[in-house]
Amino acid sequence: MRKTYTSAFKAQVVLEMLREERSVSQIAVAHSVHPNQLHRWKAQALKQLPHVFDAPVAPAHEDQTQAQLDSLYAEIGRLTTQLSWLKKKSGLDAPAG
Repeated sequence: MRKTYTSAFKAQVVLEMLREERSVSQIAVAHSVHPNQLHRWKAQALKQLPHVFDAPVAPAHEDQTQAQLDSLYAEIGRLTTQLSWLKKKSGLDAPAG
């Protein structure tokens, strides 16, 4: 069975390699990853590095804001429906004439 690693873990290990405080062999032993795999991760990270700043990524709070807006609009819809029903039942919304 192959071992899978998260993107965050790979990024952490590559950053550790770029600091050059320890050898690749030491980092490989510390994280139980083959040195060749570490070199592949580093090459992949360096290849993608120029594109990191190409497209702006929407901050996570924008997704939360949109979800909150959707929730609030749904609540407004429910309250509007309830208000219309209450007006109709109380006779306040009687047609003029």
